Amino acid sequence: MTAKKVAANAAAVLVALFFAFPTYWMVTTALKPRADLLSSDFDLIPSTVVFTNFSTAWSKPGFLSSLTNSLLVSLSAVAAALVVGLLAAVALARMRFRGRKGFLLMMLVAQMAPFEALLIPMFLMMRDLDLLDRLPSLILIYFAVTLPFCAWTLRGFVNGIPAELEEAAMVDGCGRWGAFRRVTLPLLGPGLVATSVFAFITAWNEFLFALVLIRDQNKQTLPVWLSGFQSAFGTDWGGTMAASALFTVPVLVFFLIVQRKMVAGGTAGAVKG
Repeated sequence: MTAKKVAANAAAVLVALFFAFPTYWMVTTALKPRADLLSSDFDLIPSTVVFTNFSTAWSKPGFLSSLTNSLLVSLSAVAAALVVGLLAAVALARMRFRGRKGFLLMMLVAQMAPFEALLIPMFLMMRDLDLLDRLPSLILIYFAVTLPFCAWTLRGFVNGIPAELEEAAMVDGCGRWGAFRRVTLPLLGPGLVATSVFAFITAWNEFLFALVLIRDQNKQTLPVWLSGFQSAFGTDWGGTMAASALFTVPVLVFFLIVQRKMVAGGTAGAVKG
């Protein structure tokens, strides 16, 4: 191994450790007793490991209902954004029509718009639709937020698949929809997975709209529930870190599930293509 490869591998390890350290610190803090959390000693490895913080977070009122609400809102919004975004991506990648470049520019502008700038217009819109304090309001907002990203990202993946594959399938007797379903769609497996992961993380971590639009505690999402560990008497850092660790579990599970689908979809698409 050359010196350049050694240096590159060492740099990669350092970068990986840099990004992994916050997660490690979160987990180790969740495993410390309260006395160690208030100590001024800086210890990377806990001297005593306890699971009381996890039991406190798990038993905190509203955890299961907030988890259910977050899963319902995030999965519904991401599924809708993927379907509509895929149809838009195919049209933008395969068809030429007037206003196409302007539409692409509008999608970029929509992605760059900050959440804070959309808060008041979205609030007024949901108020007029009588959707305040209802989960469908979050589904619609998360769908609108993730749709431009899904359409733009999937357009790049569709452009990476030669159109000649669909044309060859149509020559063999498939219609346009049949060629897309049998040839292009299986090859889009990796793109759909990558897009769904980023869209799911965006919807799963969203806090501001959920805090403003949902006031009923039975309908709040996990990010809003997580803020309940901070009170006028201080912050329960052990419970907060344990709850944050539990908060990341659904994202990891979702990623592991779609990762296997990505490999299967890519292999199947390569064979069919």
